[in-house]
Amino acid sequence: MRVPLLDLQAQYVPIRNEIRSAIDRVLDSQQFILGPEVGALEKEIAAYSRCAFAIGVSSGTDALLASLMAIDLKPGDEVITSPYSFFASAGEVARLGAVPIFADIDRRTYNIDPARIEKKISQRTRAIIPVHLFGQMAEMAVVMDIARRHNLIVIEDAAQAIGAEVAGMRAGSVGHLACFSFFPSKNLGGCGDGGMITTNDPGLADRVRLLRSHGFRTKYHNELLGGNFRLDEIQAAVLRVKLKYLDSWTERRRANAALYRQNLASAQYVQVPHELPASRHIYNQFVLRIDRRDEAMARLRHEEIGCEVYYPMPLHLQPCFTNLGHRPGDFPISEDAAHHSLAVPIYPELGEERIRFVCDTLARL
Repeated sequence: MRVPLLDLQAQYVPIRNEIRSAIDRVLDSQQFILGPEVGALEKEIAAYSRCAFAIGVSSGTDALLASLMAIDLKPGDEVITSPYSFFASAGEVARLGAVPIFADIDRRTYNIDPARIEKKISQRTRAIIPVHLFGQMAEMAVVMDIARRHNLIVIEDAAQAIGAEVAGMRAGSVGHLACFSFFPSKNLGGCGDGGMITTNDPGLADRVRLLRSHGFRTKYHNELLGGNFRLDEIQAAVLRVKLKYLDSWTERRRANAALYRQNLASAQYVQVPHELPASRHIYNQFVLRIDRRDEAMARLRHEEIGCEVYYPMPLHLQPCFTNLGHRPGDFPISEDAAHHSLAVPIYPELGEERIRFVCDTLARL
């Protein structure tokens, strides 16, 4: 039985006609840049994320870049974030000449450990970027309290967490800014790159809108040094179709996670993801902790079961960050996660039979 890590065809086929109709609507209009589809999607994402403003941008990476530009991050400024994340979380900080300062993660959730943040704050600290990894929000109440006491900006990296909640707070509504990705593999994925920035601050929303279009409000009159970070109209049209189904897809992911927990309850060497109390984990990935990870990965692939390591090298050990002076052992929990984590299929259309097959394979380790 072949079980892919992700099957986008299974998602596409039932909504094919809606997707094609949405694309045709844009083609018939011949409005491709910041037209009505982008405007409508921005309102819908703002409402979905329970915040005041949403601004469509070209990718999740550009969402981080534009957010950091919006707070006027300067060379030499410091931004505290997780060493266990996709590269963009720290990469866009360094791209602006600022310095990523890492705080190790919580062993249970893989999210930044709030207890470690305050020790990293210096006179040069400007912001905190908590990453809502794998679909579960960081402990934002604690992060925001630290930020308030030290007058810091919080930018949520919610690229993997649209619709996630903790303690009644929804991803994208808590920090000063938040960044989403619509990369095709995300729970809400487009037909290419795309992203969104959310905020409750009208001033920051205005700056982001300016920055995404070369810093001009009136054509050829540039108020800020911005870039071309616009979300395409066709992507917005596709995402508007998919957004209608997102909650049902999320509940199927959560149901699949429950089946995994049930079937792996007695499996040796395997720990299922920890879900915080009073939270809504959306399971962008279902990441197991496996003591014999490489053996498990080889067995799964032999059985044609998709699996992937997120992430094999923590950010502090990446070659491009050698200037930061970190060495193996500096962030031991992140390094341990890199050696033991393994994502298995969780997509909504997976089905109970395939989940049992994955679990049976793991149980034979």
